[in-house]
Parts: sequence; C-alpha cells; structure tokens
Amino acid sequence: MVLTLSEKPRATASQESALRILAPVAVGLVVLGVWQFLVSVVGISDYLLPSPVAIAGQFIEFFPSIVAATGMTGLNALLGLIVGSLLGILLAALAAGWRPIDQMSAPIVASLAVIPIVALAPVLNSMFGADSQFGRQAIAGLASFVPVFINTLRGFRQTLPVHRDLMKVYAASSGQIVRTVTLPTAVPFVFTGIRIASSLAVISALVAEYFGGPRGGLGGLISTSAASSAYPRAWAYVVASIVLGLVFFLVTLALERLATRSRQRSSLS
Repeated sequence: MVLTLSEKPRATASQESALRILAPVAVGLVVLGVWQFLVSVVGISDYLLPSPVAIAGQFIEFFPSIVAATGMTGLNALLGLIVGSLLGILLAALAAGWRPIDQMSAPIVASLAVIPIVALAPVLNSMFGADSQFGRQAIAGLASFVPVFINTLRGFRQTLPVHRDLMKVYAASSGQIVRTVTLPTAVPFVFTGIRIASSLAVISALVAEYFGGPRGGLGGLISTSAASSAYPRAWAYVVASIVLGLVFFLVTLALERLATRSRQRSSLS
C-alpha cells in the first residue's frame, strides 16, 4: 500500500513518538540488567548496592507503607508548590509594575535562593512542633517560590513597549492590556518556572523529613531504613520518591502544554 503525502508525516510522527517512549525504556532495562549483573555475578555487597530484585521485593512487601508515605510527602510538596507559585506570580506582577518593589524584592529573592534546606528544616520543625507538617510545607514553598518568581518576572518583561503603546492608542485600559498582551506573553515563562519548582518542591519536602518532625514521610522512612541496615527497603522508598518527582514533573508539563494549546487556539480565533 502506498502512503499518500498526508499520511507520510503522520506515520513519521507516530514513529518518533514511539521511539521517544521506547528509547528511555530500553536504556532503563539495560541499566537494570547491568545493575543485577554487578550484584549477582560480580558480588557487590547489599549495603553498597542492593539488587533490583531485592528492591522490588521490598517494594511489594511494604507497598501499603510506601503509598501512605508517598501521600504524606506528596501533599506537603503539593501545598508548598501551590502557595509558593502563587506568591511568586503575585510578587513578580508587582515587581514588573512598580520599580521600587522590583528593587526591594531582588535582595530578598537572592537571599531565599541561597538558604540551605539542611539548616532551615530543623529550625522550622522546632518552631512549629514535632507534630506539625507546616515546616516541611514552608520549605517546599520557599523552594518553589524562587524559580516561579524569576521566570514569571522575566515573562512579564517580554512584552514590548510598542505593543503596550499600541493598546493605549486603542483606548485599552490597564486591565485589558495585562489580559490581552502581558499575560499571554508571560504564560510560557510562568509554566517553565512551575515545572522547575515541581521537582524542587518534592526534593525539599524529602530533605526536610530527615530532620525531625512527624514520622511517616518518604524522607524519614529512607533515613530510618538506612539506619537499621534495611538497605533494599531504603532503596524501595527511594524508588517511590523518584516516581513522585516524575508525577509532579509530568503533571506540570501536561498543564503547560494544555495552556499553550489553549493560547494558540485563542490567537487563531
């Protein structure tokens, strides 16, 4: 059967999509095979590198605990991501509109960007009590705030002055200028910041769980399992952490693509 001109690009696109999925899967299988070979044949000790089979067994055995811990860590990361992103977008909008706020926010954001989570987590856990999750959520929020603010502010500044002047010539109000010119230009930058922040929120919530506070999160269980020499179990919790981070990243990526498509449709209409 001969493909028509319209079918050829469609077939090529499907092949590229399949290759994009199969390539990382193949690489992952090769890595797991080499990993199992090093442990089973070469004889690397379990405390240095547990085998994938042992990790999978622990993952299945402790699956209910893993699900509960993933939910706790994921909730802390999600709340921190939402609050940090909203504050970052709000402050970026204010900084883009008023130069004094921009000048005042620059040193504050620079200071927040270099705060070490390792030093801040014990302090917040002590401030808000051993039974409170707020310290971990605050750390995730701080980690999310910085990339969202920086990327959103850059997006707001992408609007050319000639476009704003043209809208003023058309007697558009400030709100209309923001809604029709500034926001559409800034949307890709906002979602880029949120996509970066999604991974940072999960990492920050995990690290914060190492330093006191309520037990039960993935970070605390990794630390507890490693301290009790249950290394395959610790790696099982690490796998759950990786899956959680990938879920956050993929969800934000899907939201970004959805917003981009909606923006393209509205511009065409």
